[in-house]
Amino acid sequence: MAQLLPLSPVPLYSQLKELLRSRILDGTYAPMARMPSESELGAAFEVSRITVRQALGDLQKEGLIFKIHGKGTFVSKPKAFQNVSTLQGLAESMTQMGYEVLNRLRSFKSVPATALVAERLQVKEGTPVTEIKRVRLINRAPVSLEITYLPQSIGERLEKADLATRDIFLILENDCGIALGHADLAVDAVLADADLAQALEAEEGSPIMRIERLTFDANGAPLDFEYLYYRGDSFQYRLRIDRNKEPRA
Repeated sequence: MAQLLPLSPVPLYSQLKELLRSRILDGTYAPMARMPSESELGAAFEVSRITVRQALGDLQKEGLIFKIHGKGTFVSKPKAFQNVSTLQGLAESMTQMGYEVLNRLRSFKSVPATALVAERLQVKEGTPVTEIKRVRLINRAPVSLEITYLPQSIGERLEKADLATRDIFLILENDCGIALGHADLAVDAVLADADLAQALEAEEGSPIMRIERLTFDANGAPLDFEYLYYRGDSFQYRLRIDRNKEPRA
């Protein structure tokens, strides 16, 4: 068993945290498995319970472990993630990393555009638009609920498309011949209501990441307005931000 170094300038709790993190990441402590107790860890590594508590606290803040009152500490299930440095659909992005993405179609219908949808798609309020609701499953587990609004002339062309396995972006490009341009995103958090909880097989009141995405075609016309609801315990959005420095005069 790896031992901590009492004379190291690195604090013991930090050494322990890094050791436990490596065991979580290499699968020694499997996802959803119960971690050794504070007293067991203290005895194994010859450190105080306070040191163990500090290390576990940091790991919990990082989302690698979680605690259930009266039952102990458990290893978190790894979160799938999507990099958003480029405009891609979920399946287009995730299958490149070896994930299986399937869709559960909940509804496909024509609805009158609400004031918000009309404003986003630049149509008159009440104009018929196509609404598509799909649950996105990664490795057969529900991860997101996707609610998509399209101008009806475009939505009608998707009615017979394979919405169970394909991204809408790829259908628009490959089947409809529409070149995509860019998308504007807004991210916030909501609590799962009864409908979201049922769709995502989550607890009612659990945290949900909500993304509002408006996609434009290559000519700058609004094309696809969506609400994407992601389980907060199962998925991450990741992006890289560069700092552009102006050259000095």
